[in-house]
Amino acid sequence: MTTEFNELLPISPTDKSQIWIIGTREQVLHTINEFYVKRIATDRVKFTPIIPAPFEGKYMSVLVR
Repeated sequence: MTTEFNELLPISPTDKSQIWIIGTREQVLHTINEFYVKRIATDRVKFTPIIPAPFEGKYMSVLVR
């Protein structure tokens, strides 16, 4: 991207990237464990608690990097 486009983005440089995990409770837990084992996340504390998602029967967690 050019500097002009970067200036138009509403995100400040101090904001952190997020990875949203949405699925069944088992899928979300499995993905959290997989991210930890593959060292995408260095600590499980970086994930938010698993909460119900706004989709029926789905749960979610967010990894803040």
